[in-house]
Amino acid sequence: MFNVADHFVDRNLELGRGDRVALYTNEGATTYAELAALVNRVGNVLLELGARRGERVLLALSDGVEFVATWYAAQKIGAVTAEVYTFLQPKDYRYFLDYTGASVVIADSVTLDLLREAGIADRRVLVVGGIELRDNEHDFAAMVAQAPDTLATAPTTRDDIAIWKFTTGSTGAPKACVHTGASPILSHESYGVGVLGIREDDIVLPVPKLFFGYARDLAALYPFGVGGAGIAFPERTTADRIFELIARFRPTILVNVPTLMSAMVAHPSASTQDLSSLRLCTSAGEALPAELHRRWDELFGVEVVDGIGSSEAYHIYISNRPGSARQGSCGQVVPGYSARVVGEDGTEVPAGEVGVLEVTGGTVALEYFGDKEKSAATYRGDTVHTGDLFSRDADGFFFYHGRADDLLKSGGIWVAPSEIEHCLIGHEDVVECGVAGSEVDGLVRLSAYVILRDGVEGSPELATALRDFVRARLAGHKTPKEIRFVTSLPRTTNGKLDRRALKALT
Repeated sequence: MFNVADHFVDRNLELGRGDRVALYTNEGATTYAELAALVNRVGNVLLELGARRGERVLLALSDGVEFVATWYAAQKIGAVTAEVYTFLQPKDYRYFLDYTGASVVIADSVTLDLLREAGIADRRVLVVGGIELRDNEHDFAAMVAQAPDTLATAPTTRDDIAIWKFTTGSTGAPKACVHTGASPILSHESYGVGVLGIREDDIVLPVPKLFFGYARDLAALYPFGVGGAGIAFPERTTADRIFELIARFRPTILVNVPTLMSAMVAHPSASTQDLSSLRLCTSAGEALPAELHRRWDELFGVEVVDGIGSSEAYHIYISNRPGSARQGSCGQVVPGYSARVVGEDGTEVPAGEVGVLEVTGGTVALEYFGDKEKSAATYRGDTVHTGDLFSRDADGFFFYHGRADDLLKSGGIWVAPSEIEHCLIGHEDVVECGVAGSEVDGLVRLSAYVILRDGVEGSPELATALRDFVRARLAGHKTPKEIRFVTSLPRTTNGKLDRRALKALT
């Protein structure tokens, strides 16, 4: 028998960690004993509402102790967890409601009206927060207060389906990567412990929200596996908020993404911030430009452990190591995985050549739910064909070259937009950028959308300077024909650059 909630929550009580803090929130600290009791109460409520083993429970919930307890409660009763972003449109919630088939939905004041507009009259809805409810809606606090704080653990195994992790939706509608109970424990052991060396005195602050598995696992799963603590906050993430939380809670690990790293580096008060509590900062979600990595190191002096993973393989499978990171590289294969860079014929290419990355490991998903064709193209047993372009050097370090389906042909030669983006990030006035192509008279025209640092205004002169900056560092056909200055870039719910939306702007 193996149950995710039993292993990552209840086991801490068995090991005498009940009084240790599991989670810090705006409301204070929650110990493992308090969290375990809350998990049991919520689990009893979910059963009362009709949630059953093997069925999906949909969380459309802001970050906080309620999110964490509900996620583990669903796991404890043997249900399958599926989480969605709290700032979606009704049409998006309608998609997830239909796709998951969840009969029980967890909502709060941020999502309830949007879910109502999407149509939840036929679902049983558990609502966090003091809100006027309708007939099919139930008050979280009231029901939990009346529920027993003991709950039998469902007799699940490592082979039972336990978790749905959604793709970003950057190349189509989000699909659920179907994972068994083995995925979280194997990932915890290989990456959380094996790479990061996560320990019981760690306090983990996530930049992305907990619906994103990268953040949830690092803040509310891996630390729980060793008796450490996570931090959860409901507000949208900004550089200001992260600096405030670091000052308040003094975390030891910051779970970051390049977009927010850039915002933190460019913040007017960056040089006065005290990040000395941090022993490391992880980076994933998007490739970390070497120049941004260098600027972060110079300003904050907090080691960055960059890596790459995916919902298809559950979490990080290639990563740098603390103490031996190589700027510009995603690192080396995480213990328990193997990786190859293959050519069009499926055979491994020599070191230094670019090909498509294939990853093999015990955390690879079973399938994309409801999509046999896409599943067959992506999953081959315990191997996932990622679609990411990589090269590998003689030392086993892997280097990202963009998505195969993102490539643009400029001047008759294939160009990876990410290469141009990483180059532009190296300019002192650029905070973020995205590159897209549009066809003009049968030719691809490259356009760069640039966000400038505070105090710098866009001008024709600066646009020319940025084009010259790229031309001096990359081949001529990679120089954007157009520089557009913008205040924001379209992003997916996971914070990745939304290239489809960006292309629509060209």
